[in-house]
Amino acid sequence: MGRVLRWLGFLVFLIVIGVSGVGFWGYTEFARPGPLAAEKIIVIPRGVGIERIAILLARHNVIKIPLVLSMAARTVAADKALQAGEFTFPEAVSPRDVLTILQSGKQVVRRLTVAEGLTSAEILDRLKRTEGLAGGVTVPVQEGQLLPETYHFTFGDTRNTLVKRMQSGMQKALAMLWPRRSPNLPFSTQEEAVILASIVEKETGRAAERARVAGVFVNRLRLNMRLQSDPTVAYGLTRGRQELGRALTRKDLKTPSSYNTYLNKGLPPAPIANPGRASLEAVMHPADTGELYFVADGSGGHAFARSLTEHNRNVANWRKLQKTKQP
Repeated sequence: MGRVLRWLGFLVFLIVIGVSGVGFWGYTEFARPGPLAAEKIIVIPRGVGIERIAILLARHNVIKIPLVLSMAARTVAADKALQAGEFTFPEAVSPRDVLTILQSGKQVVRRLTVAEGLTSAEILDRLKRTEGLAGGVTVPVQEGQLLPETYHFTFGDTRNTLVKRMQSGMQKALAMLWPRRSPNLPFSTQEEAVILASIVEKETGRAAERARVAGVFVNRLRLNMRLQSDPTVAYGLTRGRQELGRALTRKDLKTPSSYNTYLNKGLPPAPIANPGRASLEAVMHPADTGELYFVADGSGGHAFARSLTEHNRNVANWRKLQKTKQP
């Protein structure tokens, strides 16, 4: 009997030693730097268990032994759920730090920059081609509803959500700017302000000119003059689905369209693009210069004039400059 007890005691001792050894080995592997040679971004799918996550990370050489991570997640950190999404794993990250990263939910932040002056069709096409976003756009989108700026998102966010954020951004910008607008402007609604801002956005890319260009159009509206804006004519031909891709012709300027401001007085029926904050501010606070005309000056800006005589001189100078550039 004593002999049996001694053997049982010895067996228990071996088991304890074995378990302790395995535990020590497991903890050492858990805390040891991993095999990852350089920082790596990996997407952890939704609805995947810890075993499959561990195998996925091992395949990407983030960890060496999947069992170490899965066992730690079930014991050391059993009270903290692992998050799905897109995560950055640094060079030589240990399984312990991998577990911390997956529990934190701190995902890679992506960004999409929407430039001022794009049409809604162009923005929606860019959204369609943006990786990391899910689903299509099913919410109604009208021209001029989307605020151009940089939007941050994480992997798996929906395109619908991003469009709604753009629409909300435009609504908030208008809600802030409209009550502070200059008095006696020749338009009475926020929608009209967006229409004029979209024209200003397409007419000039220079920040210093926006209020001045807006001032020209405001002066012309007050005098019931036609705006004679080339971008409105181009929009009438393409409806914003793509760039016209060529210079306007005399025939284009005479082509009937509700957007042709050479033929029609007042503002066109809707925006011709999505204006940014700066152009919205410009039409809410246009420069008071008395100017009625502007034409390209050949340097990326414009030459402004109060009279038609002065404007014709500026046009002649621009045409002369264009001829010197021809081969």
